[in-house]
Amino acid sequence: MKLSTQEEYGLRCLLQIARLESTSKQPVTIGEISRVEGLSVANVGKFVRALRLGGFVDSERGHTGGYRLARPATEISVRDVLDTLGGKLFDAEFCEEHSGAIGACTHSVECSVRSLWNSVQFLVDRLLNQISLHDMLGGEREFASCLTERAEGLLQVAEVERDSAGPSLAHEHHPPTP
Repeated sequence: MKLSTQEEYGLRCLLQIARLESTSKQPVTIGEISRVEGLSVANVGKFVRALRLGGFVDSERGHTGGYRLARPATEISVRDVLDTLGGKLFDAEFCEEHSGAIGACTHSVECSVRSLWNSVQFLVDRLLNQISLHDMLGGEREFASCLTERAEGLLQVAEVERDSAGPSLAHEHHPPTP
């Protein structure tokens, strides 16, 4: 699994808008983002356009124009940004698109691979939904601590949910052999 260039650079551009806007209180230009990120003006323009269409930034015209966050950084979840820029790691159409030469997936009824990717997507979505753009504005160590704390909380919730669901079907149908 990989993040796309649009997801990576789009998120970085959005972070720069949040950082630069908070220090200067002025709209941020594509040229400023381009210099700070080391990206071409054309690429930054493409990423910022996607962010504007996604409702994350607003543009201001004129000599002192540029881009501002459309809402506070605390209200922008990383999940929403990544979904807008590139979509999910795994979605329901994936199986249909990768069914092989016969046109229908041979595992359409019983598929441990689909179960794996659904579970990974579920956990990724839950974690990214808890991370705001504001959380990412601090330093790397501070943010790593935030991520660790939230991931551990997510795993604890998953454990409780699993335990309250009762024994797994595998244990019910296949008792241990003596």
